[in-house]
Amino acid sequence: MKSVPSWVSYSVYRVLLFAAPLAILLILGIKEWIAAVVAAIVGMSLSFIFLRKPRENVARDLYAARHRDQPLVHEDAEREDAALDRLEAGRAEEHADADAGAASTPRDTAQ
Repeated sequence: MKSVPSWVSYSVYRVLLFAAPLAILLILGIKEWIAAVVAAIVGMSLSFIFLRKPRENVARDLYAARHRDQPLVHEDAEREDAALDRLEAGRAEEHADADAGAASTPRDTAQ
C-alpha cells in the first residue's frame, strides 16, 4: 500500500489544529473574526510545538525535489523539444534559401 505524502498529512493536521479551536470558540459565542484570529494563533502555536516531525518531513521532501540529480523529463517533453528543433531548422533553411536567392538576382541600379 502506498503511503500518504507527508505534505498531505501535515496539511490535514494544520487544518485540524485551526478548525478545532475555531469550532470551540464559536460554540462559546465569541465573535467570528475574534474567534478566527485566536484560532489561527492557537493553531500556529500548537503546530509549531506538536508537528515538528511532520514539518521536517515536508521540508526534507521539498529539498529533495528541489535538488534532484536528474531533472524530471517526460517523453512528451522530449518529443516536443525534438519537434521544435525540427521547426527551427526548417525556418533557418528557408531564411538561408531566401538570402541566397536575393544575392543571386541582379539588382537594377541604373535608373
